[in-house]
Amino acid sequence: MLRLRNRYFFFLDIIFLSLMPILALALRLDGFVQLQRYARPLLLFVMVFASLKLIVFLLGGLYSRYWRYASIEELVLILELMGVAGVVELVVFFMMPRLAQALPRSLPFLDILLVVPAITLPRFSVRLLARRRDRRVHGQRVLIIGAGDAGQLLAREMRQNPTLGLDLVGFIDDDVQKQGLQLRGVPILGGRQRIAEVVRDYKIQQVVIAIPSAPGRIIRSIVDACNAIGVKQRILPGFDELLNSDVSLRRLRSVRINDLLRRDPVQTDIVAVEKLLRGRRVLVTGGGGSIGSELCRQIWRCHPAELILLGHGENSIFGIYHELREIGPDVGARSGETVGLRPVIADIRFPERLHAVFNHYRPQIVFHAAAHKHVPLMEMNPAEAITNNVLGTRNILAASLAAGVEHFVMISTDKAVNPTSIMGASKRAAELLVHSAAKKSGHSYVAVRFGNVLGSRGSVVLTFQRQIANGGPVTVTHPEMRRFFMTIPEAVQLVLQASVLGTGGEVFLLDMGEPVKIVDLAQDLIELSGLRLGEDIEITFTGMRPGEKLFEELFVNGERYEPTRHEKIFIAANASQLVPDKLDRTIDALERAARRNDKEAIFLGLRHLIPEFQPVGESVVGNGRAESQMNDGNAPTATRSIPEVSHSRPT
Repeated sequence: MLRLRNRYFFFLDIIFLSLMPILALALRLDGFVQLQRYARPLLLFVMVFASLKLIVFLLGGLYSRYWRYASIEELVLILELMGVAGVVELVVFFMMPRLAQALPRSLPFLDILLVVPAITLPRFSVRLLARRRDRRVHGQRVLIIGAGDAGQLLAREMRQNPTLGLDLVGFIDDDVQKQGLQLRGVPILGGRQRIAEVVRDYKIQQVVIAIPSAPGRIIRSIVDACNAIGVKQRILPGFDELLNSDVSLRRLRSVRINDLLRRDPVQTDIVAVEKLLRGRRVLVTGGGGSIGSELCRQIWRCHPAELILLGHGENSIFGIYHELREIGPDVGARSGETVGLRPVIADIRFPERLHAVFNHYRPQIVFHAAAHKHVPLMEMNPAEAITNNVLGTRNILAASLAAGVEHFVMISTDKAVNPTSIMGASKRAAELLVHSAAKKSGHSYVAVRFGNVLGSRGSVVLTFQRQIANGGPVTVTHPEMRRFFMTIPEAVQLVLQASVLGTGGEVFLLDMGEPVKIVDLAQDLIELSGLRLGEDIEITFTGMRPGEKLFEELFVNGERYEPTRHEKIFIAANASQLVPDKLDRTIDALERAARRNDKEAIFLGLRHLIPEFQPVGESVVGNGRAESQMNDGNAPTATRSIPEVSHSRPT
């Protein structure tokens, strides 16, 4: 039965379509005794109407279906075709007076009622028998955590693909109204507190976490429960990673650190963002970097008229260019529009090159993500921090002003707040340049600050993973070191949202949640690797590196922070009022110092421009300025809690 093909169903249909009129007439006459006197008209009825039904079935595509996976769609098709065939049969029957007078007039109606189950049951029996056979195939016993939309989609895929070797045993869901019920014939066995019991009792070999909307604390509790009993886990990524809500088994992966730090999904005003970007010429600097490439991906989905990928590294630009090309031009533009995807290799430190690029492409919106970001490296190479982060930003702004760019968004960092490093100070100087350009242009030129991003090329996570792979030890600079973390897609979503909110000269601060202890991050990564801290691998403390703080602060003295209409974005609307009159002269002096690689002059110039710049070793790190600002009522309420460690001296 499982290997029946459509030609076999065709012959079965001929048999059933021939027999059903006879059975229908027998039912009408209460037996087969009187059938002989209707033999000739009944034979004509069978020949005419069996042929008509077969023609309707052929034209309707009934014999081009794969019945192994028959579903409600196939059932609807059968009913639709039988409806058409039934109408044709009734019309033709009553257009043949000799036939209508020789046979009972109820015969066509009875025939139609009998034919429907006669052609439906054999086809759907193929699916039923296949499912029964699949249940006898022993695969890896799987428990799905989450009996929602994602869980049921995974369950359906497991049932439809027995060759995957996944034997779905049950669901776990915290919704008490679901517990004790069945989803796709699979029982919902209880809430999270029963994970260990269910795994033992049902001999579960793999747990699948199918809750894309769950925050990190929920994922952590599930992972901890699974680790405690030694069962393998796989997870469906969060919605920020699921492109177009693509829920399928191929998206399952091992649990990562960003799953444990996952927060509530970002609610982006997609309509407003797409309205800003659709049909516009958009340029992204640092387009091949971690943030820049994700900006390009999300901008590309908003249908720009042209997307210019500007970067210094040819390999990274080559990668994102071909990635976006493979998505297809229909994603980047509406039907009938011409879309341009333009890879440009250029160094932002060369103003003439930038002016040529801007004059050629005439961008209307610029996202400036190009920057040096490694704190210790910039401490050792301060001239590079100035020429790239400061002078490069000045060059981009000058080209933007000359080309009439309407919207400019610079990606900044929390390290720009009360900086203790060259990198942080250089980004603060870049912010001041953006504010100055906003005054000159009268357009929306803004900066967006956020913390570390998980998965970026310079992320501490990659360092820890490499150390774990090498057998350790995992090195942490200080036991009290804390940082804010966001996922790259989440950060970029909020950057795009901030670009809609800006009018000019503002600094936007992203709500980065609670800071994470770096040592806790290291321990989580060790456990996710299946190792035990203290037995399989060690954590060692190496001391703070040049330019580092124990804790990144959020607020600059004098900036007034207010909420925006987006709950995760705050604004310092008066940021442009804090631009010093000496900005241009000091930047020129910094340029001269960088050209001659004069480190002392660079430090002095930054201190002159940014009075709050206090290199580590000169003063207390995190000296309470943030707390005093929070207490004056100007800080956003969602980010007011600063751990005690922010008031400690580095040791």
